[in-house]
Amino acid sequence: MTLAQRERQALVRAMAEAGPDAPTLCGEWTTRDLAAHLIVRERRPDAAPGIMLKPFAPYLERVQAKVARRPFAELLDQVRGGPPFYLRPVDSLMNTTEMFVHHEDVRRGAPGWEPRTLSAEDEDSLWKVLQGLARMAYRKSPVTVALTTPDGRRTVARQAGDRTVVLAGPPSELLLHAFGRNAVRLEATGAPEDVALVHALDRSV
Repeated sequence: MTLAQRERQALVRAMAEAGPDAPTLCGEWTTRDLAAHLIVRERRPDAAPGIMLKPFAPYLERVQAKVARRPFAELLDQVRGGPPFYLRPVDSLMNTTEMFVHHEDVRRGAPGWEPRTLSAEDEDSLWKVLQGLARMAYRKSPVTVALTTPDGRRTVARQAGDRTVVLAGPPSELLLHAFGRNAVRLEATGAPEDVALVHALDRSV
């Protein structure tokens, strides 16, 4: 199984265990709302553009709210089943980060969470993704942002003058931070005010 497929199955198990009304790291969304989002994203091409394009957002919200009213078990079955056949050739490209990040959104939505230990191969896959999106994630930073891993890999996500914040941790934790999550385990070095600025950034991608 690919990383995207494994994370999808783990996400569904986490949602089932948490229940439909459990909080997530996705704002006010519950696990039910998150499942509906994933279904609409993959199976409703008429509504999915609203995820990225604000003029279409009201229609997306109506469609997603309707999907969310279905029985929770039915929602989980649809997510578990994977994308429609016409999207399966691009499943890894489309869903590796989506499934990983949302799996952690469910796990870390509850108190007492701990980071998982991923394989070196999975961390390598997430590092490759991170390098491609880091510049977009930190594009609004007023200070330079560098990302480093325990094994010495480094990328400059944002070059902005001589004040620098360095975020250090495994690719999985760095990726979650780049996707706007603050429930992460990272070391941040730099002036305290600059570190606070980076953590408060709009890191939407």
